[in-house]
Amino acid sequence: MQSLPCISLAWLALAGGLVYASAVSSETPAADEAMLVYIGTYTGARSKGIYVSRFHPLSGELTAPELAAATPNPSFLALHPNQRYLYAVGETAESPGARTGTVCAFRINAADGQLALLNRESSGGAGPCHLAVAGAGKCLLVANYGSGSVAALPLQATGELGKPGTVIQHRGSSVNPQRQAGPHAHFITAAPGDRFALACDLGLDQVLVYRLDPAKAGLAANDPPFAAVKPGAGPRHLAFHPSGRFVFLINEMDSTLAVFAYDARRGALEHVQTVSTLPEAFTGQSTCAGILVHPSGRFVYGSNRGADSIAVFSFDARQGRLKLVEHRPTQGKTPRHIALDPTGQWLLATNQGSDQVVVFRVDLKAGRLRGGGKPATVGAPVCAVFVPGKPPQP
Repeated sequence: MQSLPCISLAWLALAGGLVYASAVSSETPAADEAMLVYIGTYTGARSKGIYVSRFHPLSGELTAPELAAATPNPSFLALHPNQRYLYAVGETAESPGARTGTVCAFRINAADGQLALLNRESSGGAGPCHLAVAGAGKCLLVANYGSGSVAALPLQATGELGKPGTVIQHRGSSVNPQRQAGPHAHFITAAPGDRFALACDLGLDQVLVYRLDPAKAGLAANDPPFAAVKPGAGPRHLAFHPSGRFVFLINEMDSTLAVFAYDARRGALEHVQTVSTLPEAFTGQSTCAGILVHPSGRFVYGSNRGADSIAVFSFDARQGRLKLVEHRPTQGKTPRHIALDPTGQWLLATNQGSDQVVVFRVDLKAGRLRGGGKPATVGAPVCAVFVPGKPPQP
């Protein structure tokens, strides 16, 4: 099982069950030492780029966000494993009619949290909306929603981005003519072990699987090449169970959460269960956004935009099935990304529509969410990333 660095709660999967064990890393924040939290936004009148706050893990306090780097529409962020570098999409075309967006590399100043731009590169397609660092920092994976393509970019030892080593254009459509007339790659990440990468395409109703070569920034179609979901579901994001045996997929358009068994040898997915993220009595319009798996593997969280809630599920790893725990209102509008702090005791919800990041305390026994620290105000927040320890400086 992969180790989980930089956390004070470690969990071991034994004999198909989950056993709690305490662990202390040299990078775990001491006592109530503040951690940096970076917040990605959609830029406009109320936001200018990436913001930084400090988070106190004992109290759940999130300080008022400060501008760390001015950059257009950094709607998704990813941290390098060495914690020295932060990467951001620029979810916008470079100019009217341009066919490519950008990704940016920043160096983190551990003293004040400010970001220094290292370089920008093409994302390999239009409208980049998601990225992930793979291969222990060897390459960056990017999903381009506008063009429906995915790309892999090499990462230099200095943190800088190279030009895309691979760009793959998705082809096809699905049943919704307004949203699925063509491909819309919405997410990509490396599977545990870095042998495969999984990409969600909302326009195709598929989770595509690629063979991954991080050292060469290489992607190639796997066999089997994808797992299909229900037509019109609109797969958005996914997350792996800590054991690596299950994948949880959140579907944007039909507000469902699907469980797949994952075959790490073949890179194959087999459907196990699909559940709704909405209350039975809900009759309004809502779409899903973020998904999280607790480091214990016992709880799964998904955000509902419209219902403005977080659906909380317990997970039975022996049966591979979810059970609803609660629907927790997010105290704001349009919850986008959700993030857990490194201890697994706090959850952040970025309420895009009400310009606030809300802190919830996690009940480690039941998975339920409770009110925590005071919300932090920032314009159109859509992503939050914790820096677990103090980043070392070059």
